Amino acid sequence: MKMSAQTLNLQTAPGHQVLAAAGKKILRPGGRAATERLFEQADFQAGKTVLELASSFGNSAIALAKRYDVNVTGVEKNLDSVAIARENIIKAKSSDRVQIVEGDIFHLDRLPERFDYVLAEAILTMQSDAGKAKILAGISDRLQPGGLFLSHELLVRDRQKEIYRSLSDAIRVNANPLTEAEWMQACERAGLQVTFHQTGAMGLLHPQQMLYDEGWWTLGKIVWNLLTRPQIRARILKMRQVFQQYQDDLGHIILCARRV
Repeated sequence: MKMSAQTLNLQTAPGHQVLAAAGKKILRPGGRAATERLFEQADFQAGKTVLELASSFGNSAIALAKRYDVNVTGVEKNLDSVAIARENIIKAKSSDRVQIVEGDIFHLDRLPERFDYVLAEAILTMQSDAGKAKILAGISDRLQPGGLFLSHELLVRDRQKEIYRSLSDAIRVNANPLTEAEWMQACERAGLQVTFHQTGAMGLLHPQQMLYDEGWWTLGKIVWNLLTRPQIRARILKMRQVFQQYQDDLGHIILCARRV
Protein backbone atom coordinates (compact mmCIF):
# COMPACT_ATOMS: atom_id res chain seq x y z
CA MET A 1 0.00 0.00 0.00
CA LYS A 2 1.35 3.41 -0.93
CA MET A 3 1.94 5.62 2.08
CA SER A 4 -0.54 8.51 2.07
CA ALA A 5 -0.04 12.06 3.24
CA GLN A 6 -2.33 11.19 6.18
CA THR A 7 -0.12 8.33 7.44
CA LEU A 8 3.24 9.98 6.66
CA ASN A 9 4.74 11.91 9.55
CA LEU A 10 5.74 15.01 7.64
CA GLN A 11 7.83 16.41 10.49
CA THR A 12 10.15 13.42 10.69
CA ALA A 13 9.90 11.71 7.29
CA PRO A 14 12.96 11.62 5.00
CA GLY A 15 13.13 14.52 2.57
CA HIS A 16 12.46 12.42 -0.53
CA GLN A 17 9.17 11.19 0.97
CA VAL A 18 8.11 14.76 1.77
CA LEU A 19 8.94 15.85 -1.78
CA ALA A 20 6.97 12.92 -3.16
CA ALA A 21 4.03 13.82 -0.93
CA ALA A 22 4.16 17.32 -2.43
CA GLY A 23 3.88 15.76 -5.89
CA LYS A 24 7.49 15.87 -7.04
CA LYS A 25 8.41 13.00 -9.35
CA ILE A 26 12.03 13.70 -10.33
CA LEU A 27 14.18 13.38 -7.20
CA ARG A 28 17.65 13.68 -8.71
CA PRO A 29 20.05 16.51 -7.76
CA GLY A 30 20.85 17.30 -11.39
CA GLY A 31 17.34 16.61 -12.61
CA ARG A 32 16.18 15.10 -15.88
CA ALA A 33 18.86 16.86 -17.94
CA ALA A 34 21.71 15.25 -15.99
CA THR A 35 20.12 11.81 -16.31
CA GLU A 36 19.78 12.37 -20.07
CA ARG A 37 23.51 13.17 -20.33
CA LEU A 38 24.26 10.03 -18.33
CA PHE A 39 22.15 7.91 -20.68
CA GLU A 40 23.88 9.41 -23.72
CA GLN A 41 27.17 8.15 -22.34
CA ALA A 42 25.68 4.72 -21.60
CA ASP A 43 24.69 4.20 -25.26
CA PHE A 44 22.23 1.45 -24.31
CA GLN A 45 22.08 -1.38 -26.83
CA ALA A 46 18.83 -3.25 -27.51
CA GLY A 47 18.57 -6.58 -25.74
CA LYS A 48 21.19 -5.75 -23.10
CA THR A 49 20.49 -6.16 -19.39
CA VAL A 50 20.20 -3.40 -16.80
CA LEU A 51 20.08 -3.64 -13.01
CA GLU A 52 18.43 -0.63 -11.36
CA LEU A 53 18.99 -0.10 -7.65
CA ALA A 54 16.10 1.01 -5.41
CA SER A 55 13.47 0.85 -8.14
CA SER A 56 10.57 2.04 -5.97
CA PHE A 57 7.33 1.72 -8.01
CA GLY A 58 9.09 0.59 -11.18
CA ASN A 59 8.26 3.66 -13.26
CA SER A 60 11.84 4.47 -14.30
CA ALA A 61 12.56 0.80 -15.04
CA ILE A 62 9.52 0.61 -17.31
CA ALA A 63 10.47 3.85 -19.09
CA LEU A 64 14.05 2.65 -19.59
CA ALA A 65 12.94 -0.69 -21.05
CA LYS A 66 10.48 0.92 -23.44
CA ARG A 67 12.83 3.66 -24.60
CA TYR A 68 15.91 1.55 -25.24
CA ASP A 69 14.48 -1.96 -25.70
CA VAL A 70 16.61 -3.30 -22.85
CA ASN A 71 15.77 -5.87 -20.19
CA VAL A 72 15.57 -4.26 -16.75
CA THR A 73 15.72 -5.90 -13.34
CA GLY A 74 14.92 -3.59 -10.47
CA VAL A 75 15.85 -4.38 -6.89
CA GLU A 76 13.69 -2.83 -4.16
CA LYS A 77 13.67 -3.47 -0.41
CA ASN A 78 10.18 -2.19 0.45
CA LEU A 79 7.66 -4.98 -0.09
CA ASP A 80 4.73 -2.59 -0.61
CA SER A 81 6.70 -0.78 -3.32
CA VAL A 82 7.55 -4.11 -4.96
CA ALA A 83 3.86 -5.02 -5.11
CA ILE A 84 2.93 -1.66 -6.64
CA ALA A 85 5.80 -1.92 -9.12
CA ARG A 86 4.65 -5.32 -10.28
CA GLU A 87 1.13 -3.98 -10.83
CA ASN A 88 2.58 -1.06 -12.81
CA ILE A 89 4.62 -3.45 -14.97
CA ILE A 90 1.49 -5.43 -15.85
CA LYS A 91 -0.45 -2.24 -16.64
CA ALA A 92 2.40 -1.08 -18.89
CA LYS A 93 2.46 -4.47 -20.66
CA SER A 94 6.18 -4.71 -19.92
CA SER A 95 6.37 -8.05 -18.13
CA ASP A 96 8.55 -9.45 -20.92
CA ARG A 97 11.25 -6.82 -20.34
CA VAL A 98 10.94 -5.62 -16.72
CA GLN A 99 10.97 -7.41 -13.40
CA ILE A 100 11.17 -6.04 -9.88
CA VAL A 101 12.64 -8.28 -7.20
CA GLU A 102 12.58 -7.83 -3.44
CA GLY A 103 16.14 -7.36 -2.27
CA ASP A 104 18.69 -5.31 -0.39
CA ILE A 105 21.21 -3.16 -2.26
CA PHE A 106 23.76 -4.17 0.41
CA HIS A 107 23.41 -7.82 -0.68
CA LEU A 108 23.57 -7.71 -4.47
CA ASP A 109 25.56 -10.95 -4.35
CA ARG A 110 22.23 -12.73 -3.77
CA LEU A 111 21.18 -11.93 -7.33
CA PRO A 112 21.99 -14.94 -9.53
CA GLU A 113 22.98 -13.10 -12.73
CA ARG A 114 25.38 -10.47 -14.02
CA PHE A 115 24.32 -7.40 -15.99
CA ASP A 116 25.61 -5.21 -18.81
CA TYR A 117 24.68 -2.04 -16.90
CA VAL A 118 23.98 -1.10 -13.28
CA LEU A 119 22.09 2.15 -12.68
CA ALA A 120 22.03 3.97 -9.31
CA GLU A 121 20.66 7.50 -8.95
CA ALA A 122 20.60 9.40 -5.64
CA ILE A 123 21.29 6.17 -3.73
CA LEU A 124 24.92 6.23 -2.63
CA THR A 125 24.83 9.77 -1.21
CA MET A 126 22.69 8.56 1.69
CA GLN A 127 25.18 5.86 2.74
CA SER A 128 28.18 6.00 5.05
CA ASP A 129 31.67 5.60 3.59
CA ALA A 130 31.59 1.91 4.55
CA GLY A 131 28.11 1.55 3.06
CA LYS A 132 29.20 3.14 -0.20
CA ALA A 133 32.18 0.78 -0.40
CA LYS A 134 30.00 -2.30 0.20
CA ILE A 135 27.40 -1.30 -2.40
CA LEU A 136 30.04 -0.40 -5.00
CA ALA A 137 31.76 -3.74 -4.44
CA GLY A 138 28.43 -5.46 -4.98
CA ILE A 139 27.84 -3.44 -8.16
CA SER A 140 31.24 -4.42 -9.50
CA ASP A 141 30.52 -8.07 -8.70
CA ARG A 142 27.16 -8.01 -10.54
CA LEU A 143 28.54 -6.37 -13.70
CA GLN A 144 29.67 -8.38 -16.68
CA PRO A 145 33.38 -7.83 -17.50
CA GLY A 146 33.44 -4.51 -19.33
CA GLY A 147 29.95 -3.63 -18.06
CA LEU A 148 29.06 -0.04 -17.13
CA PHE A 149 28.07 1.47 -13.79
CA LEU A 150 25.92 4.59 -14.26
CA SER A 151 25.70 6.98 -11.32
CA HIS A 152 23.98 10.30 -10.55
CA GLU A 153 24.68 11.66 -7.06
CA LEU A 154 25.05 14.71 -4.85
CA LEU A 155 28.41 16.47 -4.92
CA VAL A 156 30.11 18.56 -2.23
CA ARG A 157 32.98 20.93 -2.99
CA ASP A 158 33.91 22.46 0.38
CA ARG A 159 32.74 22.83 4.01
CA GLN A 160 31.86 19.14 4.06
CA LYS A 161 31.20 18.63 7.79
CA GLU A 162 29.10 21.78 8.03
CA ILE A 163 27.07 20.76 4.98
CA TYR A 164 26.59 17.20 6.27
CA ARG A 165 25.05 18.55 9.48
CA SER A 166 22.79 21.03 7.69
CA LEU A 167 21.62 18.49 5.11
CA SER A 168 20.92 15.83 7.70
CA ASP A 169 18.89 18.30 9.78
CA ALA A 170 16.86 19.40 6.75
CA ILE A 171 16.20 16.08 5.04
CA ARG A 172 16.18 13.84 8.16
CA VAL A 173 18.65 11.44 6.53
CA ASN A 174 22.38 11.17 7.14
CA ALA A 175 23.39 12.56 3.76
CA ASN A 176 27.06 12.01 2.99
CA PRO A 177 27.94 13.49 -0.42
CA LEU A 178 31.54 13.26 -1.63
CA THR A 179 33.85 15.54 -3.57
CA GLU A 180 34.47 14.93 -7.26
CA ALA A 181 37.80 13.22 -6.53
CA GLU A 182 36.31 11.12 -3.71
CA TRP A 183 33.48 9.78 -5.89
CA MET A 184 35.99 8.70 -8.52
CA GLN A 185 38.29 7.13 -5.94
CA ALA A 186 35.38 5.21 -4.38
CA CYS A 187 34.54 3.72 -7.78
CA GLU A 188 38.10 2.82 -8.61
CA ARG A 189 38.66 1.11 -5.25
CA ALA A 190 35.76 -1.18 -6.20
CA GLY A 191 37.37 -2.08 -9.54
CA LEU A 192 35.27 0.39 -11.54
CA GLN A 193 37.32 2.57 -13.89
CA VAL A 194 35.68 5.97 -14.47
CA THR A 195 35.42 6.66 -18.20
CA PHE A 196 33.27 9.80 -18.03
CA HIS A 197 32.16 12.23 -15.36
CA GLN A 198 30.55 15.65 -15.29
CA THR A 199 29.51 18.00 -12.50
CA GLY A 200 26.89 20.72 -12.29
CA ALA A 201 24.56 22.66 -10.01
CA MET A 202 22.27 21.27 -7.33
CA GLY A 203 18.91 22.08 -8.90
CA LEU A 204 16.46 19.83 -7.08
CA LEU A 205 14.33 22.75 -5.86
CA HIS A 206 15.37 25.39 -8.39
CA PRO A 207 12.21 26.70 -10.12
CA GLN A 208 13.63 26.50 -13.64
CA GLN A 209 14.84 22.92 -13.21
CA MET A 210 11.57 21.94 -11.55
CA LEU A 211 9.62 23.26 -14.53
CA TYR A 212 11.81 21.30 -16.95
CA ASP A 213 11.66 18.14 -14.81
CA GLU A 214 7.99 18.16 -13.88
CA GLY A 215 6.14 20.24 -16.49
CA TRP A 216 3.56 22.95 -15.87
CA TRP A 217 0.78 20.65 -14.66
CA THR A 218 2.80 18.81 -12.03
CA LEU A 219 4.59 21.98 -10.95
CA GLY A 220 1.17 23.59 -10.44
CA LYS A 221 0.13 20.71 -8.17
CA ILE A 222 3.35 21.05 -6.18
CA VAL A 223 2.76 24.78 -5.69
CA TRP A 224 -0.83 24.10 -4.61
CA ASN A 225 0.36 21.58 -2.02
CA LEU A 226 2.93 24.06 -0.74
CA LEU A 227 0.21 26.69 -0.33
CA THR A 228 -2.35 24.43 1.33
CA ARG A 229 -0.24 22.03 3.43
CA PRO A 230 1.77 23.92 6.07
CA GLN A 231 3.90 20.96 7.20
CA ILE A 232 4.96 20.14 3.64
CA ARG A 233 5.68 23.83 3.04
CA ALA A 234 7.82 24.13 6.18
CA ARG A 235 9.92 21.06 5.37
CA ILE A 236 10.49 21.95 1.72
CA LEU A 237 11.31 25.56 2.46
CA LYS A 238 13.90 24.38 4.99
CA MET A 239 15.45 22.09 2.40
CA ARG A 240 15.51 24.88 -0.17
CA GLN A 241 17.11 27.25 2.36
CA VAL A 242 19.98 24.78 2.90
CA PHE A 243 20.42 24.25 -0.85
CA GLN A 244 20.56 28.03 -1.39
CA GLN A 245 22.88 28.65 1.56
CA TYR A 246 25.44 26.21 0.18
CA GLN A 247 24.79 26.67 -3.52
CA ASP A 248 28.46 27.30 -4.23
CA ASP A 249 29.54 24.10 -2.46
CA LEU A 250 26.69 21.72 -3.35
CA GLY A 251 26.12 20.24 -6.78
CA HIS A 252 25.57 17.02 -8.65
CA ILE A 253 27.86 14.55 -10.38
CA ILE A 254 27.15 11.99 -13.08
CA LEU A 255 29.68 9.35 -13.97
CA CYS A 256 30.14 6.19 -16.02
CA ALA A 257 32.59 3.57 -14.79
CA ARG A 258 33.57 0.34 -16.48
CA ARG A 259 34.22 -2.90 -14.65
CA VAL A 260 37.87 -3.76 -15.24
